[in-house]
Amino acid sequence: MSSYISAENINLTFRPKNREAVTALSEFNIDIEQGQFVSIVGPSGCGKSTFLNVLLGLIPPNTGVMSVNGRTVTGPGTDRAMVFQEFGLLPWRTVAHNVELGLELQGVAKGPRRETCQGFIKMVGLTGFENHYPHELSGGMKQRVGLARALASDPDVLLMDEPFAALDAQTRDIMQAELLRIWHEAKKTVLFVTHQIEEAVYLSDHVIVMTKRPGRTKKLVPIDLPRPRDYEMRVSPRFNELKLEIWNELKDELSVGGDEDSGHA
Repeated sequence: MSSYISAENINLTFRPKNREAVTALSEFNIDIEQGQFVSIVGPSGCGKSTFLNVLLGLIPPNTGVMSVNGRTVTGPGTDRAMVFQEFGLLPWRTVAHNVELGLELQGVAKGPRRETCQGFIKMVGLTGFENHYPHELSGGMKQRVGLARALASDPDVLLMDEPFAALDAQTRDIMQAELLRIWHEAKKTVLFVTHQIEEAVYLSDHVIVMTKRPGRTKKLVPIDLPRPRDYEMRVSPRFNELKLEIWNELKDELSVGGDEDSGHA
């Protein structure tokens, strides 16, 4: 059976004018089955975020084939949606109107999109905040709005680029548990970029470890922890064995001077 998401020998080099070329991805390969939660970890500047943008269809690779459900990715599509680290909410729109944005741009009529979005506002735990503006929300609440907005367009694939990095530790733990609940309910395929090994192990079915730039797939680590998962699982022996396995793969890629962030994380 073919993979649901497939990257075959993806190569991508940025060639900015009057600056040295930067190879972000080199012979990058992954295969992901439908409905899986897969995290990507790697040093800063290794191409993690760049790969998400290739999969989203915003950046074409120089060579290689990126496909979703058997179809080659040639540009953005409604089957994929991104949740960003910096929330990306429009400050002049309420929670409800931010969540509706994607459907509005697709031309969905006001009544149906309101009904659809109300369900996702409830799913992410923001019932009662529909008429609040972003400046009235906490960081965790803003991230919930971004997640609801992405889900409202009913994508098959949800891409998440360090969505919890700006949150405090307690809010981050809460959002991780909430994300697992929402993922189970929404039944989406998720690719999740993070710098935190513990977060990757807690959330994922598999963890992809990338090399330093140019980014390649170094190892795919299966996470054989039972679901549903609770916070106490983080202190179990198997959880810590998996963290150590990923760290041992990653530590050699963190050499000083080889992984400066070029803006293509």
